[in-house]
Amino acid sequence: MNQGRAVLADLARQPATAAHIAYKLARHFVADQPPASLVDKLTKSFTDSDGNLKELGKTLIAAEESWTLERTKLKRPSEWIISALRLTGAQWVIGRVMGGQALLGEPLWRPPAPNGFADYESAWIDGLSQRVDVADNFASRAAERLDPVALVEAGLGPLASAETRNTVARAQSRAQALVLLLMAPEFLRR
Repeated sequence: MNQGRAVLADLARQPATAAHIAYKLARHFVADQPPASLVDKLTKSFTDSDGNLKELGKTLIAAEESWTLERTKLKRPSEWIISALRLTGAQWVIGRVMGGQALLGEPLWRPPAPNGFADYESAWIDGLSQRVDVADNFASRAAERLDPVALVEAGLGPLASAETRNTVARAQSRAQALVLLLMAPEFLRR
């Protein structure tokens, strides 16, 4: 048992391990192709802190590269669904949430491989047409009690482009406006 722990400790201290974990963390939170400078900062933090993930998290939050105005990371289906529910204050109907996740290719607790669900855009981009269907179904039940124009400000604030604001404001109905908001590029990305 002690030999096994020693081997794992040696592996954790390898420079390649630090670089691998730094890249995966940056890819998960920032972009599919994260800036090399961010990966370097995270690698250094991992090495300097002897693999302390709390310190790695602090480095990620403090890094300027983590906070660019352009959001490039596509939300996974579960993130998108939860974002929509939080934005609208809708009641969580567990069966519908789980059904939506399954429809969008991310069934709860059933990843397609042992390493979990994919963490890059190409795995989820094909499901955007299904997101329109989910958004339309959701909007047909929730839109009448909501003001989509106000939700643009509440949910996106300064991230909302003029085009998104105009598109939502000019929609023919509240339901259509809510669908357009949920499918806006700024809402689809984190």
